[in-house]
Amino acid sequence: MAYYYVNKNSQANGDHEVHTLTCSFVPKEENRIYLGSFNGCSLAVIEARKHYSKVNGCYYCSTSCHTS
Repeated sequence: MAYYYVNKNSQANGDHEVHTLTCSFVPKEENRIYLGSFNGCSLAVIEARKHYSKVNGCYYCSTSCHTS
């Protein structure tokens, strides 16, 4: 299981990215919301959508949930 976070700051396209705690691109503590501990990114993305309508998985740590 991994700890997942969503970035409070959106990307240029409006997406708020979901990251694991161990990701090289996880936002600073003040710029992220803890989503919970999950076996994969799918449930983390669903949880992140409770905070933001445009959500995407990180290309590096949540690859299976990343869309172009």
